[in-house]
Amino acid sequence: MSRAADTAPDLSLEKASGAEQVCGIDEAGRGPWAGPVVAAAVILPIYGGRDMIPEGLDDSKKLSADRRTVLALDIRASSLVGVGVADPQEIDELNIRQATFLAMARAVAALPAPPDFALIDGRDAPDVGCPAEAVIKGDGRSLSIAAASIIAKTVRDELMIAADIDFPGYGFARHKGYGTAAHQAALDKLGITPLHRKSFAPVRARLALDVESP
Repeated sequence: MSRAADTAPDLSLEKASGAEQVCGIDEAGRGPWAGPVVAAAVILPIYGGRDMIPEGLDDSKKLSADRRTVLALDIRASSLVGVGVADPQEIDELNIRQATFLAMARAVAALPAPPDFALIDGRDAPDVGCPAEAVIKGDGRSLSIAAASIIAKTVRDELMIAADIDFPGYGFARHKGYGTAAHQAALDKLGITPLHRKSFAPVRARLALDVESP
């Protein structure tokens, strides 16, 4: 199903599922060189009236950090929320795709009540303990997935800001572990931390230098 680029997410997919308790699932942090991948599952009050759902839900990437923070509080106040995390060691052991699926399953398991159906952002519908449908660009199509994208992004950003205190000099509070020039410079100068994903090429290359050094 195609949608215009400027179409806002709505509840069409939730209602079409025919399920009572529909959760949206999304993740943050598949691409960074460091830090966990975080998934969120959100069950909005879709049958409680549109005014019970926070206004302005959208793909987290389209929102400012301040707006995401406000909306995350509104989502937690109005909806059922579960968060799942897969740490860098699990990412290295499983690969990022499987670690993301693990985080998603953990997010669903963390919900206060089990969902009847899940809408999952992306091309894959991993086993999350209930029937599920993959929705390409789902954070721009489904309000439930949009809400999950906001929760996942804000939780991961908070974790990386805290990591900046534990590992000064890397700039985690700024780049959140993504591959920037500043991050590469910190890797070159300071080496890797326990937060770095050793299976990712830039980190693996830095590790090789340490092995080669006399």
